[in-house]
Amino acid sequence: MLRAEKNLRFYPESGSQQCLYLYLVKWVTMPSPDAAANVMLSLACGDALGRPVEFQSADAIADRHGTVTEMLGHGTHGQPAGTVTDDTDLALCIARSLAERETFDGQDVAERFHGWYEDGPFDIGLMTADALREFGRGTSWRDAGRNVWQHRQEGSNAGNGSVMRCPPYAIAFADDSETLIRVSKQSSAITHYDSRCTYGCAILNETIAGYLRGENTPLATALDYIGGDAPDELVEALRVVPDLVDSDQLNTTGYVVHTLQTALYDALTAESIEEAIVTAVNRGGDTDTVGAVTGAVAGARFGDESLPDRWLDVLEYRDDLELLAKALATTAIEA
Repeated sequence: MLRAEKNLRFYPESGSQQCLYLYLVKWVTMPSPDAAANVMLSLACGDALGRPVEFQSADAIADRHGTVTEMLGHGTHGQPAGTVTDDTDLALCIARSLAERETFDGQDVAERFHGWYEDGPFDIGLMTADALREFGRGTSWRDAGRNVWQHRQEGSNAGNGSVMRCPPYAIAFADDSETLIRVSKQSSAITHYDSRCTYGCAILNETIAGYLRGENTPLATALDYIGGDAPDELVEALRVVPDLVDSDQLNTTGYVVHTLQTALYDALTAESIEEAIVTAVNRGGDTDTVGAVTGAVAGARFGDESLPDRWLDVLEYRDDLELLAKALATTAIEA
């Protein structure tokens, strides 16, 4: 899909009240609206499929459910089938901000996050909660996440709470890698300042955007483009995906490096979006977030492939997710 971007240039004529306005038109390739919708819907499906079994081990899931392939009610958090968690809620905050403001506005994104937090969600990560409390006390959106991060010990300072919500940027800025990387890092830092988180968002989003642009190996391309600046631990964990990974050794903790390695492996090795999400969720652990990140990547990789109707029929916010994704794919979002 092509979209014309018009950039206005103003040239005053010396010694005169007259002036010249020049429109520079640039044609850019935009993602398919249907593929964009699949990114958001697949993120939410992974979140909702994983929500009822969050924090359970793979063995516990297998003992109780066999293989989870259907949207379950109750379970962890005690919500109806198809209910999403903070992963999708915060992704929607970002998508709505981009669609309504038609630009990346960090203050607006942070205010939407804080408004959601004030409503008392049933699921929220510790760093996200701490950073949003800090923001609510008047700290700038640019500093709140950093202030929290500075007081966290290693092992509790690099969670997956920003990678789970960042894919709307991959749709909005699919045609502009430089901007995509910048806003991905800035948005992450609102709550997750650690460089493993900020660069994790950048690599994830550039991978999703690469698939939306039609690339065959966008993870490798993203690592080549970004990896020189990213933390070694993150890059080394992702360089081996998928060919040099032992699937049985993958981790599903809330650590951002674990989440990205597992989610990318499952998304890149599956034969369908459904298979990717089901595999990720049944690994246990942080099932909603690993499922959500896996879903977003698989949704981009498989493009226009349909998700199961039995999932979509009960998915919370289905219409909002689809409409917002298509708006981001067809609207000129300013850098």
